[in-house]
Amino acid sequence: MKRLNRNAAVLAVAVTLAGCASAPQQSAHPRDPIEGFNRGVYAFNKGLDKVVLTPVAKGYNVLPAVVRTGVGNFFSNIGDVMIGVNNLLQGKGAAGVSDFMRFAFNSTFGLLGFVDVATPAGLERHNEDFGQTFGKWGVGSGAYVVLPFFGPRTVRDTVGLVGDLVTDPVFYIDPSSTRYQVGGGRIVSRRAEFLDAQDIVNAAGKDEYAVVRDFYLNRRDALVKDSSVVTSEE
Repeated sequence: MKRLNRNAAVLAVAVTLAGCASAPQQSAHPRDPIEGFNRGVYAFNKGLDKVVLTPVAKGYNVLPAVVRTGVGNFFSNIGDVMIGVNNLLQGKGAAGVSDFMRFAFNSTFGLLGFVDVATPAGLERHNEDFGQTFGKWGVGSGAYVVLPFFGPRTVRDTVGLVGDLVTDPVFYIDPSSTRYQVGGGRIVSRRAEFLDAQDIVNAAGKDEYAVVRDFYLNRRDALVKDSSVVTSEE
């Protein structure tokens, strides 16, 4: 499951060559009815990634590994708050309590989360968000969409994104200048973890857009079902 999540994040982060959004057109994929539009946004995102995010992430990777690991732990610790909220909303009480215990342990004994002391203590990190919570509640995924800057989503995940932002502690940092700095640092840290994203996509030997779309949809189906293998479409 951890490998699935890592590869999925790699493909999700692989945002995609500069270009303009083309007019919507009918898609052969039943869950991608606006493929023409989505491909245009995907191309815009890739251009942004190539010109801005990738160079910054490569510069960030010059830092010692221990520093990068600490920064990654810090942002993962923040994410445990949102994950805990969603586990509780899904009726997973034990998992939700575990998530908040992770946050408490790492925020105190782990030096504000820069050191992950919760995982060795047996508190496993989970992967939940509002898109998954809506799925657990029976809300259909809806069509596949590609959002500017945010990348691959479904209609359900796009609505869930609002909940993700509202429950993100970074959203409440004041002043706003500090909030933007912390948020930007998180984006760079995550992008640096997946600089091999393009190599993975290229290795598939297929249409890059279709590879990312299919992987994203399959992964989201699996996460909603709490499984590592998807055998059917929603």
